[in-house]
Amino acid sequence: MKDLLIRPYRPEDAAHLARVFHRAVRRGTGAHYSLVQRLAWSPRAGDGADWHARLSGIETVVAELPSGPVGFMALDAGQRFVDFAYVDPCVRGRGVAATLYAVLEGRARTMGLNRLQTEASRVAEPFFAARGWVVVHRQVVRRRGIGLPNALMEKDLAKGIRRAEAAA
Repeated sequence: MKDLLIRPYRPEDAAHLARVFHRAVRRGTGAHYSLVQRLAWSPRAGDGADWHARLSGIETVVAELPSGPVGFMALDAGQRFVDFAYVDPCVRGRGVAATLYAVLEGRARTMGLNRLQTEASRVAEPFFAARGWVVVHRQVVRRRGIGLPNALMEKDLAKGIRRAEAAA
């Protein structure tokens, strides 16, 4: 995508990313989740301060166009967990999530992480599966008392390295 910049999270991004999350949930998941589920998942855009607290302590990368942030993804290296994989529906299908993910997986590999997990929504599950992730189990998480089905998924980052070493 032309003019797409992937960069580290900055504190001034918090309110923008809260809106990206809200639009992604409310508009981008309608084919997979009911209105009641989407309202429970994201009742409002949220406060920038809340989002800063959530994103500043983990490795968060932001996809930005000249008009502003359009997506973000985060890695909690201590937990080996990919979190917050959200792209604004206005740019969905244009490579934003794939670019964010490639950067984050590269960082995980650089950190020496050999396995990652995520809780993938019904929307995100095919995206992760296409990149070598497998479903560990399906589950229902609760938000504001409403069940949201998702899948706990994982990826063995060392698998490709072991194959390359065996071939050498």
